[in-house]
Amino acid sequence: MRCFSQKSGTVIDFDFSALSTAPDVQRALALAFARRTAPGGGLNAVQSFRISFRVARLFSDYVSALPSPPLHMADVTAQHIDGFHASRGHISCAPMELGALKALLLRADGIGEALRAKLHEANPPFVASGEGKSSYSRAEFKRIADAARSDLRAAAARIRSNRALLARFRAGELADPDRRLELLDWVDRTGDVPRYERKYRQGTNIKAWVQQGRYGSVADVIRWAHLDGFEASAGAVLLAVMTGENMSVILDTPAAHHRADGYTGDAATAILDTYKARRGARAYMNLVLSQVPDWISIPAEPQALSVRDELHTPFGLYALLLELTARSREITGSDRLLLGYHWTGGHSGLGRGFRVPPGHKCFATWADRHNLRSDALDSQGRAVPLAVAAGRIRLTYLQLHQKPVAHTETTLVRDYLGRDRGNLQEYRGVVAAALADQVDTARTRAAMDVISPAELEQASSDPEAIAASHGVDAATLQQLARGELDTVMNACIDHENSPHAPAGQPCRASFMTCLECPCARALPRHLPIQVLVHDRLAARRAVMPPLAWVQRFSVPYAQLADLLARQDPLDVAEARANPTPAQRDLVERFVNRELDLR
Repeated sequence: MRCFSQKSGTVIDFDFSALSTAPDVQRALALAFARRTAPGGGLNAVQSFRISFRVARLFSDYVSALPSPPLHMADVTAQHIDGFHASRGHISCAPMELGALKALLLRADGIGEALRAKLHEANPPFVASGEGKSSYSRAEFKRIADAARSDLRAAAARIRSNRALLARFRAGELADPDRRLELLDWVDRTGDVPRYERKYRQGTNIKAWVQQGRYGSVADVIRWAHLDGFEASAGAVLLAVMTGENMSVILDTPAAHHRADGYTGDAATAILDTYKARRGARAYMNLVLSQVPDWISIPAEPQALSVRDELHTPFGLYALLLELTARSREITGSDRLLLGYHWTGGHSGLGRGFRVPPGHKCFATWADRHNLRSDALDSQGRAVPLAVAAGRIRLTYLQLHQKPVAHTETTLVRDYLGRDRGNLQEYRGVVAAALADQVDTARTRAAMDVISPAELEQASSDPEAIAASHGVDAATLQQLARGELDTVMNACIDHENSPHAPAGQPCRASFMTCLECPCARALPRHLPIQVLVHDRLAARRAVMPPLAWVQRFSVPYAQLADLLARQDPLDVAEARANPTPAQRDLVERFVNRELDLR
């Protein structure tokens, strides 16, 4: 079966006749694989093709070794699925393999209903081996960024200088006694050195004048006008540092873009179309690169840094890479941003030429050349080598910025921040300090005035006294009692004289600010809403980055907790147990900010 990669156009063949299972099962698995790799089937990259085929082969090997192997797909049972997973239990990626097998078998013809139900069951959770992934310290993160910037600055100076010389040479302004500029012109136009055309060993024979000219190696000469593979890797590293995107998105960054700023001279912004295959129907995304400095990875004294420094803004970095790789793209016809010259193909068999850095290994190879050191010390007190990995760079970005990148806040908390084994204690200290500050802020602000059930009952006989004790007149008290002044969690006695709006103008502040507004009055009927909002804010804590929750919700949460503490515990318990559907719907809309003025 022949499959085509959607991203790269690479063609790869898979032979299902080599599977060790029965012929009918072979054909069923082949057909399921064809559906899985077809457009819209969920798999569209070479690596994902290989994973699915490998799982099909492993499953075939397992069932064919059983005493009574299945001869048809109808013979495959839930016990076969459990047995296969148990046989792979010693492998850390067993849950992933099980998921890939289920996705494949669900597209097979002839499976029974019991098996189909089994295939729809949730997969066991992935359990990371070892100590788990850890983020870099801020100093380590900056060390990585500085090394990448150093590489790109040197490359920019070299290529720009040579392009200026080449322009003068082509204009007839410079002599070329040693033919160096002639060679530069050739490299700029072709991306290679002059070679003899011979019948045998095609393209490997460098012309004699180039070999005898002492210009350096072929790779050195190509670097006169183009980035090499290590410099392209430096660009990938710095893009990861400044955007927090996945490695696949970084390496596939396109050169085509849209200038959202319209070249107006304001903060430049480029919007790129990117692709993250495993997101399925949501795989296509926009990556926004702005001319706003990334203050996390800049020098310790930001005032010494010009905001126009091209390597300290995502847009500046993108624009520089676009410039430095422009000729490489013209030569190859590629639409990729991160093109570099590779003088060997490594284990890929691709040979020399321009291409995108080779996956995750490019980070480690690049780091080895810089001999970067971590903050950790060995037994002799020496700094140990700093292992540079795309996943750790992404984790560090998320830890420092506390915002999701191409995923949800739930995924950010559960799969990234919750598993970080790096600066956990430091981060907890930051969150604790922020929480204490926000709680102190809540305590210094005015508490909402509460009208108790007893006071409402007394108001029927002495409305003036009760009204005066709550800063309103008797007529306003009657409006409060009838619910004519209700907002969400309370009533408002004068929305045109709010401290949050000019005098005489309707208040446009969020209903959440009512918790500290002198115009707010809470009555017994508001208690269920207050309890629901309090509980929803508490629930948000589990699915948001801790620091983000503290900054956004800790003050209203503390104010609501104080408000509920002033109520009878039995009343609070009853309000929590018996909210109406209308109250639940109102709170849902309120917490999701559907009631805010836009």
